[in-house]
Amino acid sequence: MTINNYINGGIVNSTSARTQSVFNPARGVAEKEVVLSTVDEVNTAVAAAKAAWPEWSKTPPLRRARILDKFKSILWERGDELASVLASEHGKTHDDALGEVTRGLEVVEFAVSAPSFMKGEFSENVGSSVDSYNIRQSLGVCCGITPFNFPAMVPMWMFPVALVTGNTFVLKPSERVPSAALLLAQWLTESGLPDGVFNVVNGDKEAVDALLHHPDVKAVSFVGSTPIAKYIHQTATANGKRVQALGGAKNHAIIMPDADLEMTANALMGAAFGSAGERCMAISVAVPVTDAVADALIKILVPKIQALKVGPTTDKASEMGPLVTEQHLAKVKGYIDQGEAEGANVVVDGRTFKQDQEGFENGYFVGGTLLDNVTEDMTVWQDEIFGPVLSIVRKNSYQEALDLVHSHQYANGTAIFTRDGDTARNFAQDVEVGMIGVNVPIPVPMAFHSFGGWKASIFGEHHMHGMEGVRFYTRIKTTTMRWPTGQRTNPEFTMPTLG
Repeated sequence: MTINNYINGGIVNSTSARTQSVFNPARGVAEKEVVLSTVDEVNTAVAAAKAAWPEWSKTPPLRRARILDKFKSILWERGDELASVLASEHGKTHDDALGEVTRGLEVVEFAVSAPSFMKGEFSENVGSSVDSYNIRQSLGVCCGITPFNFPAMVPMWMFPVALVTGNTFVLKPSERVPSAALLLAQWLTESGLPDGVFNVVNGDKEAVDALLHHPDVKAVSFVGSTPIAKYIHQTATANGKRVQALGGAKNHAIIMPDADLEMTANALMGAAFGSAGERCMAISVAVPVTDAVADALIKILVPKIQALKVGPTTDKASEMGPLVTEQHLAKVKGYIDQGEAEGANVVVDGRTFKQDQEGFENGYFVGGTLLDNVTEDMTVWQDEIFGPVLSIVRKNSYQEALDLVHSHQYANGTAIFTRDGDTARNFAQDVEVGMIGVNVPIPVPMAFHSFGGWKASIFGEHHMHGMEGVRFYTRIKTTTMRWPTGQRTNPEFTMPTLG
């Protein structure tokens, strides 16, 4: 099966001579192939979006919202179908994939409110017989470049807000997990979206660069690793585009001595090992304050990690699936090797896990791993591993723990576990990180708020979805007007004043 592009309202067979295998990571076998589009094919998709923009941008926001409302209903009705596609190509469990669909759907729900948040402002008599108002208008053709770990949710962080505000869109999904994007495109068309308003081009760096350099692409949204985010931001801004580029993360959870350790351990299990740790909001570093807290927490965590059910999405008992590729599996194991070599204590070793379910012996599975006595000079603390590896960094005080968080290059998300309101309030107020959880391990904002980190976790001024997303995908226009009274005046050559 070959996965092609979706341009101008339908699937278009690619003429590219280049393709890439799409694997089922639970089985370790290639089940499909995806086209790697040519520059000409990217240009065709952008041309279709450009041609559709004038009429779409002038479509009343209420009508645009109604189309997305129908799309929302389809997502509700067919969530299982989309989740199955996600799980088969990414490897996450079916329930986790359903959660991804729901979090994406919430942004669609927010976008349906467009008639409310597209309202402008009006001021009467800013000067004598002079009124002023402003409105938000669309930019034109926008594009999204999305990662492998959330093939449906991350695109839906982007295109619902872009479309409902009057833009047209070209999506370049990860070539590792391309099928969900085509399904979303087909459902948008079924919902009544005009041809050309939403397009999908599959590909690799060649397609990305074509979008970044195309003069008709006005805005670029990206989620992925920090080196690529930095490249996307630099290249796109150099070509005069508006950019939001979300990069990597290393999220810490501070555990205070008064924390409920059983609740904390359960929270860490989901935050560190859910989706095999392939989340930019995964908690990958636990920071117990005092050795006593660290020892007690590890005592609770070890049997939970050892009992973690690792298996394919087809097994309903699975709590964690495989990693996305064989190469990524080797990378994660390599980080564990390096951590051990640098002095970390491997308390639970996921490298020893063997998948014995029939048909899945060659899948890209690794078990949950717990590293203790990790220090700031170790690679496992400095780098984003993007796998099911939880590091314990011991600190003696709240201030030491806070300083640890601040010393990292990433500042995407963080959490604190405590019963003390004063400590929690100070942490939320003082920590220099974009998204904060208090007794909440994965503080992903709801759709009507905005998602984004600080420091090397983001490049560009705007966070995603919520009102920040609306501001990113629109530009403000202010009109100042005076109507003639029938009296004629001579020309004025001085600076006009309105008072």
